[in-house]
Order: sequence, then C-alpha cells, then structure tokens
Amino acid sequence: MARDEKKQFSAEIVKSSSLDDRSTHFSVKVQLAPRDFLGSIRLKYVKLGYSYLICPRLCLLIASILVVSLSTSVELGKLKWENFCPQFDLMDGLFLVGLLVVIMYVYLDLTPKPTYLLDFACYRPPNDLKVSKDEFIELARKSGNFSEASIEFQQRILKSCGIGNESYMPRVVFRPGYKITLSDGREEAATVMFGAINELLAATKIKPKDIGILVVNCGVLNTTPSLSSMVINHFKLRNDVQSFNLGGMGCAAGIVAIDVAKDLLKEYPSTYALVVSTEAVSFTWYKGNDRDKLISNCFLRMGAAAMLLSSSRLHRWQAKYELRQILQTHQGRQDTSFRSMRIVEDAKGTQGVSINRNLVEAFLSCVSWHLKILTNKTGLLEHICVMAMSKKVLNEIERKLELTEDHMEASRRTLERFGNTSSSSTWYEMAYLESSAKIKNSHRIWQISFGSRIKCDSLIWKALKNVGRTNRSPWN
Repeated sequence: MARDEKKQFSAEIVKSSSLDDRSTHFSVKVQLAPRDFLGSIRLKYVKLGYSYLICPRLCLLIASILVVSLSTSVELGKLKWENFCPQFDLMDGLFLVGLLVVIMYVYLDLTPKPTYLLDFACYRPPNDLKVSKDEFIELARKSGNFSEASIEFQQRILKSCGIGNESYMPRVVFRPGYKITLSDGREEAATVMFGAINELLAATKIKPKDIGILVVNCGVLNTTPSLSSMVINHFKLRNDVQSFNLGGMGCAAGIVAIDVAKDLLKEYPSTYALVVSTEAVSFTWYKGNDRDKLISNCFLRMGAAAMLLSSSRLHRWQAKYELRQILQTHQGRQDTSFRSMRIVEDAKGTQGVSINRNLVEAFLSCVSWHLKILTNKTGLLEHICVMAMSKKVLNEIERKLELTEDHMEASRRTLERFGNTSSSSTWYEMAYLESSAKIKNSHRIWQISFGSRIKCDSLIWKALKNVGRTNRSPWN
C-alpha cells in the first residue's frame, strides 16, 4: 500500500477477556484516520496568498479604484454631491485623490527600488602597528627570511611605490621563522572587521538585531567557520540573517559584495544590509626570494571598511549616497589575464601572491573601457576613487585617461597614508573626499577596483547631500 494511503487509516488493538478469566481474545479495529487538514495542503502557499490579499498597497489600490468608480457612477446617475454639500465639489476632489493614489501605487511598485548608502566606516589600526619604510627593511633583514638581494629589491620598490611611513602592518610577519597560521589570520581579520563595524554602528545608531543581510569579502583568508560567521557570533546578529562570504576575488570583491547586497535588498526590502571588505595581510606575506612574489609584500597593508545599505525610500533622508550604476567585467578567458595575479608556491613550497608584468596593461584596458561606458550613461563624474595599488599604476591611469591631479588626489593620498588595503581601498578614498568637504549635493563618485584574473568592477554613487568631515573619519 502506498505511504499516502496508509495515512488514511488507523489501527487499534482491542483486548477482551472471558467471564472466567481463563482465556483472552484480541481484535484489530481499523477505521478511517482523522484527516490532517494542515498537512494535506501546502500551507506556505496559503500564507503567501494571504499576504498578497492583506497587502496594504493592494488594499489602497482597490480603495482608490472604488473611489474613482463611485465618483464616475454618481456623475452618470445625475446625483450630484452639490445637492448635499453645495459649497464643495467633493466628487472632483475624490476623483483626484483616487487618481493620485493609483499613480503613487504604480510608481512605488513598478519603478526599480533604489539602493541607499546610509554611511560607511574605515578602520584605523593603533599606532603601534605603524611601520615606516626604513623599519620595514630593518625588520625584514632581522627576520632572516630574505637574501640580501631580496632585501635590496624590496627597498627599491618601497622608495618608488608611493607609500608613506605611516601605513599599518601586522608585526608578527617579521618574526624570525614565521609561518602562516589560521590563528594569526583570524586575529587580524577580527581586529580590522570588528573595528570598522563598531565605528559604523556608533555612527548610524543601528542595532545589530536590525541587520538582516550580511556580506563579507576577503581575498585569501577563507576559514571554517567563515568570516561572516565570526561577525554574526561577535555581534549576535539575528538567527534569520542572510549571510554570505566571498573569497578568492582579490581587490575587486568589495564592489561585488555591494552588488550582492543590492540584489538581496530587492528580496528583503525592510531590513539593513551590512557589507564588510577586508584582507588578511598576514596570509599574503611571502618570506621567500622570488621577486614576482615579493612585490605584494611592499604594497599590501592592514585595513577594513564596513558599509550600511538600505532599499527603503524612508531612509533616503538619512542616507549619504544613492547607488546609480554598477559595471563588472572579467577577462579570465584570456590566459595572460588569468595568470596575471595568483597565489602560487615557489620551488621550496613557500606560498605567495605572484604578480605578472602584464598586470598594469590589463588594468589600463579595463579602466579605459569602464570610463567610456560609464560617462556615456551618467555624464560628467565629479570625483574618481581608483583603487590605490601603486604609484606607477595611478600615474599610468592618469596619463592614459587624461585625468587631472584633482581626480587622482584621493587615490594618491590614500596610497601614501594607508597603503594598498585591497578591497577597502576605495572606501578610504571616499573618506578622504568627505574629510576634505569636496562632495556636494548631486555629485557623482566613481569607485573602481581591480582583482585577480583580471576582474574590473565599478560603482557610481550620487551624493544626496553636502557631505562634510565626520568625527569618526580615519583621516582625522
């Protein structure tokens, strides 16, 4: 008998005894089981239909249609409202109110939902993690991990890379005999992520329980539990939070994370989305002598950024920016781009980030194409935040795109002060523009980042107000 048919019957064993209690009889009583109404129907579809029936917008639309119909029928029936209220033409008023409600309903339901950036925060590590260029070379030499030729190579890069003497690094990487460990990676990630989130929550006054979407990105550190789970555990986010952890996408993953949050806000419009972008420098550190892997040692620095997004139109008045455009390109199908930046091991099995000579050329082609597409769609861009990779890359972008020094100021200053903080770099640049009081109402800001394989991503933000210096800026 089929399983569904068995559920329609119930069996009961009935015991009976004779009068002299010497014999006992058993009988089996079979009867129809009571029908499980809730189990026999798809309750979730009933709930879904019920939610549509009691939708406030639908009720508002029906009411407005009735008002318009009533006003029309009264006019056709020659029964004028003036007979009752001769001083006012109420039917025209009711008709206009109903028409306005219909227009408002169509506008709210059919137009795309906006994505607002309420605020963002960038983490500034403590001063004891500052490492000057001279100290970098001194600590690298004392570590005993590099040959003298490798020390000199890194010294030449540091002199011309555009990084100043106040960027931050985890000093543990200079320890003699240092080995990459998950413990060090988790500790660094927790420090910068939690620091940025704490700054953001303090600035927005949002409680962790109000966050319904969480997207965390980190290029090389992918642990179990994930970094997003670490955030959920530390801040005690609610049980139904939509959590995502992005990895392996390099410096471009921050913009990908914003795109993921934007799409999720369409499905969960009545909540906040928290996006966290970071990189674990202790996991990218290379202690060998291959020059293509030593380059990242000289550029990558500690940092993290946290962003709070919403798609509710009620939040427009407290938001700083509105997302206007997203553009993503991937050149992974080309072998030269695919091998331009990757994590590989050297002959001794030491892991490091290998950077190919074709990297700069691949970046330049991406940036040119993005600028052409975005300017055609959005017009003039008042501010540009190019990921602070290196002085050479920024100079080439400025030359090829014929940009001004003002356009590149935020990128150069960020590179000098904080170094290359990977996917959070463009947010330090946004913070610089805010601290300089350069962002005015309706200004458009272009953020562009690059990742391995080569991935190039762009965001266009529109300022909703004049944005000035904040007390919690990393530039204060």
